[in-house]
Amino acid sequence: MSGQIIIQQAGNAVVTDLGRFRGPRYGLPVNGALDQYSARAANILVANSDNAPLFELTALDFRMTATSDILIAVTGAPLALTVGGRACPQWEPISVRAGEAVSVRGINGGLRAYVSVHGSVDAPTLLGSCAPDTVVGFGLKLRDGTAVGTRRSVSPIRQPYFDMPLFRLAAERPHTGGRLRVDVTDGPDFAEFGDSARLLFSSEYTVSPRSNHIGLRLGGELPERTSSGEVLSRGVPVGAVEVPSREELLVLHRGRGVTAGYPVLAVATSLGLDVLAQARPGDAVYFVRATVAEATAAYRRSMQQLETLRESVTTVFNLLGIGSAAHWQELPAAACG
Repeated sequence: MSGQIIIQQAGNAVVTDLGRFRGPRYGLPVNGALDQYSARAANILVANSDNAPLFELTALDFRMTATSDILIAVTGAPLALTVGGRACPQWEPISVRAGEAVSVRGINGGLRAYVSVHGSVDAPTLLGSCAPDTVVGFGLKLRDGTAVGTRRSVSPIRQPYFDMPLFRLAAERPHTGGRLRVDVTDGPDFAEFGDSARLLFSSEYTVSPRSNHIGLRLGGELPERTSSGEVLSRGVPVGAVEVPSREELLVLHRGRGVTAGYPVLAVATSLGLDVLAQARPGDAVYFVRATVAEATAAYRRSMQQLETLRESVTTVFNLLGIGSAAHWQELPAAACG
């Protein structure tokens, strides 16, 4: 441990990672960051592994200081970010001097933001993951005054010429806010809804305030199951679109239990789940039918975007000497022109 982060305003923040992948075999939800793309991008921007622990902020303001110099990145929903009172950009690495306050204010156009720290932070683990689990009561509880250990210090980085911005990595940002498109594939019970299943793709749904990390509740015109047979409890995937009643749809998210007994009309894709992670109460959602091949291709494109970002970060960090000696002095004059 090289220092500590002191939480001055916890808001509704947790320390998490990409999830407890070994959990379902033991009956535990996978949990983890709800917007996986933004969480991965935040870690990549500070040269961490994709699955390194980071802060997930939901809706409320957040403030912290560090006892040593650190390098951070903030991704996710649009917000106002300041470091030591200076306005700073999202989706770029930012140097933070010891004692400077990092403030996140006014999360808007989405619901969640992610704060990563170069070298990551310390957090207890369960089955290989630090992701909180509200069912078993596991997770690092952040409160005002909580101290979280940091693993690496990074001296302040300053552009030596004209004080120009150091980082312009052009990270691909997902769409948030407005009318949200969610891609889904057919669920195991799709045929049981007959022609009524088409309503899922021709209707618009509204996110209920009762939604959470376990599942999103959506109001609107609902498909009706034509079969009258009882649905036995069984394993259900993250992203299952269920019709538990005639009042609302239920889309299971990463905190879902591993079994359920409602008909599964569709399954949200991995990228669709990222969209739903940023859905605020009152937002409009519409579903688009996709094949498994289309969903797989879209996910691979998304991962390739992150891989391209990782290559850019690696090149820039190597030149600046983050984690090693700086190499920018070795560049030929032509490369700097």
